[in-house]
Amino acid sequence: MLKLRHTPDLIEAGCDEAGRGCLAGPVFAAAVILPEGYTNEQLNDSKKLTERQRYVLREVIEREALAWAVAQVDNEEIDQMNILRASIHAMNKAVKELIVKANPAPQMLLIDGNRFYNETDLPYATIVKGDATYLSIAAASILAKTYRDDYMNQAHEQYPQYGWDSNKGYPTAKHYAALEALGPTPLHRKSFRLERQLSLEF
Repeated sequence: MLKLRHTPDLIEAGCDEAGRGCLAGPVFAAAVILPEGYTNEQLNDSKKLTERQRYVLREVIEREALAWAVAQVDNEEIDQMNILRASIHAMNKAVKELIVKANPAPQMLLIDGNRFYNETDLPYATIVKGDATYLSIAAASILAKTYRDDYMNQAHEQYPQYGWDSNKGYPTAKHYAALEALGPTPLHRKSFRLERQLSLEF
């Protein structure tokens, strides 16, 4: 089972993002505070779970967490600030919302990954593969992933040709084929390379 605490005796919020590698749509992020002594053997990195498991766990997390928050940064902001900064900004937005909602407020941030630009006064630790190490980061990864999937499923109804109900905006053959035939939508990230990459054999 994943670890609950990184720093004993501090109220920690786990933070993670979803959608960083997509060609379209926002990047989402979440922040979660879990209770002291919390255990859940099913909680894991969202990428290691099935879609059904993620949505079941989302209900558990929202019910059992001390506090949680989800935020997003849209594709236009991503184009303005680049995807790394946009992902980190989304995490900061989630943390700021969490601070307003949580009582008591977090005292420490656990950030998935190795880069972070702090927009708060809270201490933090960056943890590579944190979503497979700490329960609170795994919980945040599940919330960020499922809320982003919800967004892309709704966007699919407006732009069904791109297959967002299945690829969620990630680069797939169907997504590239639609881009080649129809061009980008207003939800596409114009700063990303939207044309299909040719694999050349030598």
